[in-house]
Amino acid sequence: MKTLNIISLLLILTFTSCATVQVSTDYDRQVNFNNYQSYAFYKPGIDKAEISDLDKRRILRAIDANLSEKGMIKSENPDLLISFFTKEHQRINIYNNHFGYNWYWNPYWVGGYYGGTVSTDTEGTLFIDIIDAKTNNLIWQGMGKGTIQTQNIDKKEAKINQIVSEILKKYPPEM
Repeated sequence: MKTLNIISLLLILTFTSCATVQVSTDYDRQVNFNNYQSYAFYKPGIDKAEISDLDKRRILRAIDANLSEKGMIKSENPDLLISFFTKEHQRINIYNNHFGYNWYWNPYWVGGYYGGTVSTDTEGTLFIDIIDAKTNNLIWQGMGKGTIQTQNIDKKEAKINQIVSEILKKYPPEM
């Protein structure tokens, strides 16, 4: 029974660790974040992000929904400018789980082969920058890193929403 509980716990940790988003933030400690009530997207910064326009719109919608939940409003004359950029790289996963031995013999030794499987996925990092609109100073930056499923649009959109939500949970910073 004890062994079954340990195996169950290990399986849960394995599956949940693959789905997590690593988040970190940085901010200016001299800024009073309670002074900011409105925002707009900083188009020149967003246009430089090297992702598809579809993914840009997904990220913008997710940011918009999260900031609206926090009581902030989108404005033509904003307190804050929101920008983002991304970095991504392919991650190669090697699973040595194929135990297909093919035995052979020669006068000097006996051996076999050991095989495995290889898969790739995209690990992306999303940086969300929050800029004071009056001073044009970066006052807060959040970074979220996670694996993006690119073949399934629904999973991709859900993962983008999760990453943005996890990043913006830390805005405004607790002071």
